[in-house]
Amino acid sequence: MKTILAILLLVSLPALGGEDHDRIRRAVQAGEILPLSRILEQVDRDYPGELIEAELEDRHGHPIYEIKRLTRDGRLLKLYYDAADGTRLKVKEKR
Repeated sequence: MKTILAILLLVSLPALGGEDHDRIRRAVQAGEILPLSRILEQVDRDYPGELIEAELEDRHGHPIYEIKRLTRDGRLLKLYYDAADGTRLKVKEKR
């Protein structure tokens, strides 16, 4: 599962406007952003279900994790987390 999550993070890099894998890794190592695995632990606790997609985006110069989640009760959610501190910013339910 962690391998899949790592792949999802790497695949999402174009959303950062051309940032490369090494820069993301350095940002995690420097403590500038949290690793995706830590965000997904929180998502698993708060919204049990299946991971559909995970992206790291740059919104107005601020890194944001966007997580798509299918909950156990069948709801499709888009969850937004501050990549720097893990704060949940927004939850949208797709119908």
